[in-house]
Amino acid sequence: MADNEARLIQQAKAGDRAAFAQLVQAEQRFVYNLALRTLNNPQEAEDVAQETFLRAWQALPRFREAAKFQTWLYRIVTNLCYNRLPRLRRDLAALGDEATVNIPDEVLADPAKRMVLAEKRGYLHQQIEQLPESYRLLITLRYQNELSYAEIAEVVGLPLGTVKTGIFRARAQLRAALRQFEEDG
Repeated sequence: MADNEARLIQQAKAGDRAAFAQLVQAEQRFVYNLALRTLNNPQEAEDVAQETFLRAWQALPRFREAAKFQTWLYRIVTNLCYNRLPRLRRDLAALGDEATVNIPDEVLADPAKRMVLAEKRGYLHQQIEQLPESYRLLITLRYQNELSYAEIAEVVGLPLGTVKTGIFRARAQLRAALRQFEEDG
């Protein structure tokens, strides 16, 4: 945990609202984006983000600083999304029973190639939105929020192997969709 973040957490635990506001500011985009990707509804995502920070403020005295603050927040977001999407919890649980594909980021000199790349990325984002909610959540945590597999397992409350399998399967679906896109293109 960064020294500044640790200091802000201690100050916020002591009731310093300005310190907590700085923590919120640092994480608000990620919290909202995770909720949006999971719920697919901007207003619901805003509600979940606000509720996340309200709950975090209320629970802050119980926060164990052995965990990362960001991971703790993501767990709150995930639980709130579970409450709004009961299917999500079932789908994640089912993963135990049973992404993105690398697209070059270099700026291409050829405008036609840039356009194809933009179309491909747009298509990939559409495909992510169409993934089952459990896969979409895992892909979002891994690639948008850049959490490690272990952190994701902690956030969603699943074994590490289940998380890896879910991400593998989601990526396989996305790869297949991109192959189809390229064949149709």
